[in-house]
Amino acid sequence: MSIAFLICLTVIFVLAAIGAPIAYAILIASFAYLAVDGQGIGIAGKILMDGLYGSFILLAVPLFIVAANVMNAGTISDRLLSFCVALVGRFRGGLGHVNVVASLIFSGMSGSAVADAAGIGKIIIQMMTKSGQYPRGYAAAITAASATIGPIIPPSIPMVLYALVSNTSIGYLFLGGILPGLLMGLVLMAMNSFLAHRRDFALEEPVPYSELPRRAVNAFPALLMPAILLYGIYGGVTTPTEAAAVAAFYALLLSALFYRALSLRALFHILVESARSSAAVGIVIGGALILNYVVASENIPSLLAARLVGLDVSPTAFMLGVMVLLLLLGCVLDATTIILVIIPLFLPACRELGIDLVHFGVVAIINCMIGLITPPYGVLLFVINAVTRIPLGEIIREIWPFLGVLLIALLWMALAPGVVLWLPRLFGYAG
Repeated sequence: MSIAFLICLTVIFVLAAIGAPIAYAILIASFAYLAVDGQGIGIAGKILMDGLYGSFILLAVPLFIVAANVMNAGTISDRLLSFCVALVGRFRGGLGHVNVVASLIFSGMSGSAVADAAGIGKIIIQMMTKSGQYPRGYAAAITAASATIGPIIPPSIPMVLYALVSNTSIGYLFLGGILPGLLMGLVLMAMNSFLAHRRDFALEEPVPYSELPRRAVNAFPALLMPAILLYGIYGGVTTPTEAAAVAAFYALLLSALFYRALSLRALFHILVESARSSAAVGIVIGGALILNYVVASENIPSLLAARLVGLDVSPTAFMLGVMVLLLLLGCVLDATTIILVIIPLFLPACRELGIDLVHFGVVAIINCMIGLITPPYGVLLFVINAVTRIPLGEIIREIWPFLGVLLIALLWMALAPGVVLWLPRLFGYAG
């Protein structure tokens, strides 16, 4: 390890410790490495341009962000929520079930945990707390837990980023996320049902079954979006990037013309906010591309892979070790940074140990999402605290049961690759 790289790491940790945004810390540290190593700063520009021109799939990120923001601004989210209430709201802990089912459905449209929590999550927290039937910390906790499903069921912005650094098929990654996402929803609903009976939460006023067809028809155009996306990608009609454009256009078409719930002023604000969010992600991606060049220059991935193989680590032990590390990192780093900077270090070792990269990618991304709700610094906990003003302490007290069942599901997926790979193999994946 060179002096230049030690300086790079020191700069990252010092800047992060004083509260600098991690994207800026990575950029400044990478520039410091290039300067100390005697390389021209201009090489950073070449790395950025080569990385961006060679990564057409990155265009999917801003397009999925636009689609999510359009759906939040229009009445699409409200119609989906009304359908979910009619479907599962009649059971004990019904609004908790609604919370999870809404996240399962909405995850097929947004691809973002934060968009899920701040959008439809805020609405359902208000529904759960206004009657006084659910403690506000409980409502916030199950919302945060269910929002982790958003980037697992396709479309998924984190999977797009993982495909960028691993050169893995985004289509097979999307397929690999479907069963794990459904499993996460199932264990959360099981825990919600257990807690609802244990705490004797009141039953909701059931929506008559005769009302269900009308609400289903009302929500049907919105429910079509995941089907359109998946058919476009796996039917060979569109690439994943083109599917993201279709998703954004379809959301705009529904909100503006079909439901007539989107004004030009609202659309302008959506585009501005989407540009800001995309720029924030773009800065992290740019910093990660330069830092990955630094890491590759130091030959760290190959050295790490050789060291792990030399230790005769089994694939299972390696997976479990990486899971623990990613969960710990998820407490202090955002998922984008982990996927772009940390995970690439382990990919050569995965290849050496014969670990399937689609399986590893899906498990690693679920790790990152669970990290978003891991106290004390889970990002989703802060997001929900910011949009609802529910005290962070109340949310943390209620999050543990949901965090526990998600960790059990994660362990199962890590130890049983078939949970992730069954659908990709059904569609021809040879891994």
